[in-house]
Amino acid sequence: MTLEPADNDRLARLCGQFDAHLRLIERRLGVEISNRGNQFEIIGSEKPVQAARCLLHNLFASTAHEDISPDQVHLALQDANIDQLLRQEPDAEPLIEIRTRHGVIRPRGINQQAYLHNVQTHDISFGIGPAGTGKTYLAVACAVSALERDEVRRLILARPAVEAGEKLGFLPGDLAQKVDPYLRPLYDALYEMLGFERVAKLMERNIIEVAPLAYMRGRTLNESFIILDEAQNTTVEQIKMFLTRVGFGSKAVVTGDITQIDLPRSKESGLRHVLNVLRHVDGLSFTFFNAHDVVRHPLVQRIVAAYEVYEREHPRVVEPASREP
Repeated sequence: MTLEPADNDRLARLCGQFDAHLRLIERRLGVEISNRGNQFEIIGSEKPVQAARCLLHNLFASTAHEDISPDQVHLALQDANIDQLLRQEPDAEPLIEIRTRHGVIRPRGINQQAYLHNVQTHDISFGIGPAGTGKTYLAVACAVSALERDEVRRLILARPAVEAGEKLGFLPGDLAQKVDPYLRPLYDALYEMLGFERVAKLMERNIIEVAPLAYMRGRTLNESFIILDEAQNTTVEQIKMFLTRVGFGSKAVVTGDITQIDLPRSKESGLRHVLNVLRHVDGLSFTFFNAHDVVRHPLVQRIVAAYEVYEREHPRVVEPASREP
């Protein structure tokens, strides 16, 4: 293949230092790439070669107005739905985009695409998978989009207040200051999509509510978009309580990573329990992410994959809870 124009600066940005970008594409697609100037040769099976060809064209187009980093190459591989292309699925769903006032959010990869489709077409959806796969971010994006289109009247974002293996002890301040550290990822996504000032105004008017899960009991949430994040740290009773809060005109999304449970060993994760109880209930959707869906540093993919292999070989044993007379 030939890339035009034959601009040495752009070609250097495309290939990266010591051809690092080409080596990254080679490892991901299982091909060999060599070049002399703007002439590129790609060796491999038909479908991986086609994928590499498209990817190089897209990346070269980007070099016209910006530098290319290894992270951008990694994200371009995600954007290109490489796994879907290699499987050659002609009947795949059309690309779903989430539009907010601060821009357009696009899914990266086939599982994120399926996740957005499930959230939009089901009243209760579950997104389950490792860190960095976009579960929470995309759920907040769907919630913000629904609010801006007046499909719901309120956004309710909840998380269980469980420390990640640490005992933080007494935290000073009022209730909001005590629970803010647990809810920070939800705030960060809201600020990015709506802006700090607008989020503050919507929270003052109680249109956006961010609260610990314990404060959901006894409520019926109508015409709301409800997100439960870090659901792997809920107990069986808590997640049942949450799912039964959903009222008329509402939509709920539950996200979590069952490989990072911070509950005591005597407590069963509510998210694990849900998989057994509700897996075949009509009207619910489950989307499962894996290491290939991670959109953080490329090394995170390999870390997640290594943990998946280890935990399959050494499954965690949940000790039975003690029963007091």
